[in-house]
Amino acid sequence: MFVGHDPYLVALSVVIAILGGYTGFGLAARIRGTPDVSHRVLLAGAAGFLAVGIWTMHFVGMLAAPLPSGTVYLVLPTIVSFLICALVVGVSLFFVSVGEPSLLRVVSSAVLLGLGIVSMHYVGMHGLSGGFAMEHEGAMVVLSALIAIAAAYGGLRAFLARQGGVQLILSAVAFGIAVSGMHYTAMAGMQFVPASEGAHHHIEGLAASPQILSLVVALLCFVIAAGFLLSLVPEPRRKAPDDRAVPLVEAAGLEADALPAGELAATPGSRLRPTPLGGIGQPPRAAPAPRLPVEGADGTHFIDTADVRSVRADAHYTKVHDGTRERMCPWSISEAEAQLDPGLFVRVHRSHIVAIPHVTFVRKEGDGAVVELDGPSPHRVPVSRAKIAEVKARLGLAGRHT
Repeated sequence: MFVGHDPYLVALSVVIAILGGYTGFGLAARIRGTPDVSHRVLLAGAAGFLAVGIWTMHFVGMLAAPLPSGTVYLVLPTIVSFLICALVVGVSLFFVSVGEPSLLRVVSSAVLLGLGIVSMHYVGMHGLSGGFAMEHEGAMVVLSALIAIAAAYGGLRAFLARQGGVQLILSAVAFGIAVSGMHYTAMAGMQFVPASEGAHHHIEGLAASPQILSLVVALLCFVIAAGFLLSLVPEPRRKAPDDRAVPLVEAAGLEADALPAGELAATPGSRLRPTPLGGIGQPPRAAPAPRLPVEGADGTHFIDTADVRSVRADAHYTKVHDGTRERMCPWSISEAEAQLDPGLFVRVHRSHIVAIPHVTFVRKEGDGAVVELDGPSPHRVPVSRAKIAEVKARLGLAGRHT
């Protein structure tokens, strides 16, 4: 009884999957190198848009299928199918965004996400109710699962690439086509079988008509389209900070004072650079480590301390940001602090160390402050209230309150 779909709705379902993939991956690509709060918000937004895109694509595809008359959608399985999709997408993105994304970690996340997409599809199909039964061809079920896993792997690779522009568009298009291909492959392996004569079909639980589902799907399509359009709006360009001390202080809402002797040397029009600390009263300096070890998928690499922008505590280890991305370091934050040159690095928070020469922006925020570090991917680091005075002194700012 399986016949052709409405080609316009099929095309719409593919477009929805592509838009959802673009928006979700675009948000996910910004996760690395952001503060903890922004990290969680971006992760939730990326998982939400990907889940809504996949789920909406599925039900646009269901509306495209000529279902038997009298078919309704059971509300509980329909909602459960969305929750499954949202859960597996969120877990998969979280799994690859924490720690160094090894090949095993990415493949495991892709398998989890792919199986979650397939489960969402068949749970959603179970939500169909009417005077019929459904039969699924085993080979097509396996094929649809393989397509879903391949789509998930490609999507996660796009997330890890942290690229924009053409690569992000191509990744979203490939993901949308693959997810749609999984859906229609599974539908091709399904048949509606008429119920046996004399058998009465009773609808158990709350049900919704195809018209109600159409309204819900239309609303979600609008949400995805709006999110996609918002993702295209360029971020406001940050005004280049004036390298002189007084304008920097005024922008931060602080006051300027005389520069601490022997600590900071600056001239108008040049970047603030700290001079080495030393002399009576200064803490003894350990021999600075010329390089920091960071873990990669193929082993341990080493990066020069001159390239380090910040170090962030992560359980018993740390994350080292080189201005482009974060990578895991096997040292604890205390070990890193002991090895880094105290003339260039300062611990601004119990969980954060920053390289003072790379600070381009400072602003009071609540009881503390935030500083921004330069690089191809600038990122911000919180400063605790107890460390504000030290950071201000290291930047040549006054110790007085505004």
